[in-house]
Parts: sequence; C-alpha cells; structure tokens
Amino acid sequence: MLVLVAPGQGAQTPGFLTPWLDLPGAADRVAAWSDAIGLDLAHYGTKADADEIRDTAVAQPLLVAAGLLSASALGSPAAFGAVAGHSVGEITAAAYAGVLSDADALSFVRTRGLAMAEAAAVTETGMAAVLGGDQAVVVAHLEKLGLTPANINGAGQIVAAGTMEQIEALVAEKPEGSMKVVALKVAGAFHTHHMAPAVATLEKAAQALAPADPELKYVSNKDGHVVTTGADVVARLVGQVANPVRWDLCMETFGELGVTGIIELSPGGTLTGLAKRALKGVPAVALKTPDDLEKAAALVAEHAA
Repeated sequence: MLVLVAPGQGAQTPGFLTPWLDLPGAADRVAAWSDAIGLDLAHYGTKADADEIRDTAVAQPLLVAAGLLSASALGSPAAFGAVAGHSVGEITAAAYAGVLSDADALSFVRTRGLAMAEAAAVTETGMAAVLGGDQAVVVAHLEKLGLTPANINGAGQIVAAGTMEQIEALVAEKPEGSMKVVALKVAGAFHTHHMAPAVATLEKAAQALAPADPELKYVSNKDGHVVTTGADVVARLVGQVANPVRWDLCMETFGELGVTGIIELSPGGTLTGLAKRALKGVPAVALKTPDDLEKAAALVAEHAA
C-alpha cells in the first residue's frame, strides 16, 4: 500500500518552485494556471521573499500548483493505494484522485486563499505548534487559554490557533510535559471559528464544481475516514477551513490500510517527518526538489513489483 500525501500551508519556502519549472512543460502549465487565476505563480515561487509567500492568498495556490507539478512527475495515480492532504493539501489530493480537474483545483484554492485571508484580517490571529506532551493535557491547556487545537498531527505535535494575545500566552506558559512551542509561518487562525466567513464563500464556489468520485482511496483529514464520493470530498473541503485537521487519524487509517510506503509531494518534508515518528519503519520519500524523483520512482517500482 503506497500512499501519496500533500503538505499544507507553512511548508513553502522562498524559491522552492524554481527547480520544478525546469521539468518538461512545467513552465507552460504554471503560466496557464497563473493566467487563469490572476496570480503570477512563477514569480512567487521563484523570486518572492518569505513575507510575500506567507500571504495566505499567495501561499495556498502556490502550494497546490507545486503539488500538482510534482504529482504529474510521478506518473499514473494507479501506483498509489490511497491519497490524503493536510489542510490546503486536500485540494491537491482531490485533483490527484480525479475528484477535481487541475483547473478547478487552482480556481477553488484561489478563492479559498482570498476568503481565508479576508477572514484573518478581521482579528490579528496566528498559530503555534506545541511539541511533546500528553495530548489530553495539551488540549486542556489550550482550551484554558481560549485557543483551539486546530491541527492534531500525531507524533507528539498539536498546532494551536487563536488571537496573537492567546498565542503569546501559550509561548509564555507552555503545557505541562511539552518540550517547546514554535510559532508557525501562517497569517491567521486557520481551522477555527475565526474562519467561519470563508466557509460561506466556499459554499458558493463549490456550486460551480462538478466533482467526480475518487479513483483511489481518499482519506479525509476531518476524521481519517475514507471518502467514496466526489460530493462528500467537496463538502469536506468547504467545511475544513473552520474545523480542526485530524492528521493523527489519517495516519491511523494509513496503518489500518496496511501502508508500506509514503511519498510526500512538493514542498515535502513535514508530513514524512510526522510519519517517520508515528509509522515507524515505513519508507517515506519527501519531494523537495526534482532530484528526489529518482528515490520516489524506486519506491513506486518496488510496490509495482
């Protein structure tokens, strides 16, 4: 069972798209996507600085574009038994599973990024990762501070979200038993009630979509369940912006499905890092640059054999 995963916001770094544009046809595809959504993806993926690509309205389409480019370099989805995405990565996963066309995925994520950026502008909010500690103890501490456990990622990592004052209080008073608190490079309290206005916008955008049913097992980060209809996938894409990501449950499902290999799309590293701690012994390849495609191809070939 080979699983493909797509990372979420915060994985982007300045210039990370540059080497991917050298792949045959990649620059032309990115140019066409840029024209379609009114955002110069090549510029932001190659020349923009960290602050520019921290902008939610920029980061989200950029991540999906990079994910789609790296996914196409892997070949047929038939090589994979399941697919999943973390937060905005679910849109990449939906496209790879055949639920959405690439064009619809880019259009939808552009709307998502703009709507979430607008919602985030209402109140100064942010997110921080809590590393280590007992999950129940950490969640109780966050709730005491008025924070939401927005991403329960497993492997000893929970991401808190809320106002900047609440985040500062968490940094000053980390949960008992935790090792440290790390502020994330995101501009808002995603997957919380602060994003409720974006849900209404996405509900309208979803009406223009014609989703197909997934062509492979689509594991939802809402609850780790395998979703079998395109309509359910889209409904979950809409609702997830204001609800917690349960990546821990996704990894539990991978284990139940019998995962024997994981490949993380560009800009890879975050999800394979979690998998190495939660799914010990399972080979994992993170696509950081096209140089990693050879390792990914070897893992695909091993499973095909």
